[in-house]
Amino acid sequence: MAVSIRLDPEIERRLDHLAAQTGRAKSYYLRELIEGGLDDLEDFYLADATMERVRKGQENIVSGLQVRKELGLDH
Repeated sequence: MAVSIRLDPEIERRLDHLAAQTGRAKSYYLRELIEGGLDDLEDFYLADATMERVRKGQENIVSGLQVRKELGLDH
């Protein structure tokens, strides 16, 4: 899939320099950044969306006490 993005000129300069110094394509480093950072982005934004549903009362909430009871851990 081809994607187009605009980069801040300083970021683009750094990326150009890295690619020139290492002999790798800029797309290699962009792919590395995306693959390495996607888990963190998903964690943050999906958790944020879940918390918004909790605030709106749209998300089912189970207390720790209820979980312990259902698992038989409430000795």
